[in-house]
Amino acid sequence: MKVGCIGLGDIAQKAYLPVLACRPGVELHLQTRTPATLDRVAEGLHVPPERRHTTLDSLIAADLDAAFVHAPTLVHPEIVTRLLEAGVPTYVDKPLAYEIDDSARLVALAEERGVSLAVGFNRRHAPGYTQCSDHPRELILMQKNRIGLPEEPRAMILDDFIHVVDTLRFLVPGEIDDVTVRARVQDGLLHHLVLQLAGDGFTALGVMNRLSGSAEEILEVSGQDTKRQVINLAEVVDHKGQPTVRRRGDWVPVARQRGIEQAVLAFLDAVRTGKVLSSRDALETHELCERVVRAVQERTA
Repeated sequence: MKVGCIGLGDIAQKAYLPVLACRPGVELHLQTRTPATLDRVAEGLHVPPERRHTTLDSLIAADLDAAFVHAPTLVHPEIVTRLLEAGVPTYVDKPLAYEIDDSARLVALAEERGVSLAVGFNRRHAPGYTQCSDHPRELILMQKNRIGLPEEPRAMILDDFIHVVDTLRFLVPGEIDDVTVRARVQDGLLHHLVLQLAGDGFTALGVMNRLSGSAEEILEVSGQDTKRQVINLAEVVDHKGQPTVRRRGDWVPVARQRGIEQAVLAFLDAVRTGKVLSSRDALETHELCERVVRAVQERTA
């Protein structure tokens, strides 16, 4: 199976390439416009020169079976369009695009061409989070905080807060009928954001503070007088009277802990078996993010 990786930045090198490079039957092709980066990464993975590409044209000409897109978000629409038009099943790191019209167009194009389009919402596959899906979920609270990183609202919401939005959507036990947004914006930069989703018998809160003094991610689901807490995707704590702690094994790879390995393998398995993956559900997460962006913009207008 010929698999292309477009964009060789931090997330590709740390999370995706280690998974792809060791898969039996995968012929890995790399593409970036920076020759020095291309050669350095390729040498480390023992990718031969004939599978190194500095242009998308060259990569597509290699007759790919699948592609992973880890280029900057601004160029996602152009790259993903080219791949889908070439009939290449495509996995793209979130988000599909910064603008909802571009995201909707890519989803429609994939459906029109009958080509898989998957979005990298890896937390749906993270073991600690999947274990929360079988726990009572009357109240869901997710915090994803940063240190000293206030940012322009659209970029922050679509590049980072989207993980919170998608995780809440994945875990809510019913239909969402109420959406509330609170935010603090100063000098055009988003400092913190709170999203509340509610439905029959449940409330879900998503919080991001970009000036929290701590880089952390904490998920809590509770109901029926029990609570399950996941700390930094690694430590699961069950609360029913005395807490019970389950920690990530010493030899569990980070990519597996964060659900990236499982997402990659699920995508490759679909490609191998000819199953076409839909990105309609992922588009719903993008649509909710757009609703959050507009709510923040209205508050600061």
